[in-house]
Amino acid sequence: MEFVSILLSSAHRLLHPQLAVLITVRGRDGKANVMTAAWCMPVSHRPPLVCVSIAPKRFTHRLIVESGEFAINIPSLEMLKIVDLCGTCSGAQVNKFKKFNLPTVEAKVINAPIISSCIAFIECKVVNSVKAGDHTLFIGKIVAAYTRGNIFDKIYMLDKCKLPLHLGGDMYTTCHGVYRP
Repeated sequence: MEFVSILLSSAHRLLHPQLAVLITVRGRDGKANVMTAAWCMPVSHRPPLVCVSIAPKRFTHRLIVESGEFAINIPSLEMLKIVDLCGTCSGAQVNKFKKFNLPTVEAKVINAPIISSCIAFIECKVVNSVKAGDHTLFIGKIVAAYTRGNIFDKIYMLDKCKLPLHLGGDMYTTCHGVYRP
């Protein structure tokens, strides 16, 4: 078998598909924002920690630094257009909640909105941030997690929900089944 080299600028896509999520946050001045992210992952069981990677030039980055907290909203595949749109403009210039008619409610523990049409939510308080090249890794302690309906029982019940997985650019896929070795 022959090995084919790829551009290093595309090497991170070898780790895709990854779950596409919507990060919500509210700054000290009360202004809230939502951004699309696929670079989000668990990093610890005890304590329960997750990490989201965000470029410092993003408005969401500034708001997370200000507030010290963020919410991870997990959309269903039916929200794919919203997922894509929330990654196409900056919340510094546009109120994406109004522009894209996103229904929100207040998070249970943190001071941020959550997008009520999403299917699952993870609320986080930042416990550390690490500069990593052209991004910052915000490590958040999970302070609340919940779903809409009975779509989760230690794992997602894929017969009850479809999750958008980001392939790269504006391309997505979804889970096609559950397999065991």
